Amino acid sequence: MAPSLPRPASTVDSPLSTSAGLSADAYRHLPAPRKKLVVVGDGACGKTCLLIVYSTGVFPQKYLPTVFENYMAYVRTANGKRVELALWDTAGQEEYDRLRPLSYPETDVVLICFSVVNGRSFYNVADKWAPEVAHFCERVPILLVGCKTDLRDCSGALREIGSEDGTAIVTREQGEAMAREIGALRYMECSARTRVGVEEVFELAARASLSSRMQRLRRQCIIL
Repeated sequence: MAPSLPRPASTVDSPLSTSAGLSADAYRHLPAPRKKLVVVGDGACGKTCLLIVYSTGVFPQKYLPTVFENYMAYVRTANGKRVELALWDTAGQEEYDRLRPLSYPETDVVLICFSVVNGRSFYNVADKWAPEVAHFCERVPILLVGCKTDLRDCSGALREIGSEDGTAIVTREQGEAMAREIGALRYMECSARTRVGVEEVFELAARASLSSRMQRLRRQCIIL
């Protein structure tokens, strides 16, 4: 069963207090909890651009295959605190299959990415990425992310010529069905180039990471 998520963040600050007697302002300035997010998916599916744009605000102009890269970002949570999110990029190429599991320990949330204009990357979600994540990151929440939506939506030109790899372009409905199939918390779409949907992906990922850690602590307490 997918873990329940904390309430969505509010854009309005309210004069709340904590059980420790801290004011809302003091509570927000406590050290940000650190969580680990790992991103997986086929090579060139858009996952690296997604991380770079979110963490730096700059869209990379050249494609450089990833081996392993780490980024840092801060995401505001529902209670006004920030989550320090360690963003772990991974290589999707087959030659790195034996190295990639080194990225998985202590993961709090996983993004499985694919390109909505590359059907092969979509099919590999069920054939490769979801089984791998289930094996190495048991019970860790998953978000399924469709990348490069700007290419799918651009003036209908790509629809006429087909996808990047000659397969059918992936629709939102297909993405949502895949998310249900693999047990993901949610299916989300975004474009790193236009930034549409990018903030929403990481806001939900941060909330899921908090829920993930809470569930682990509960299980440990039960075992003890």
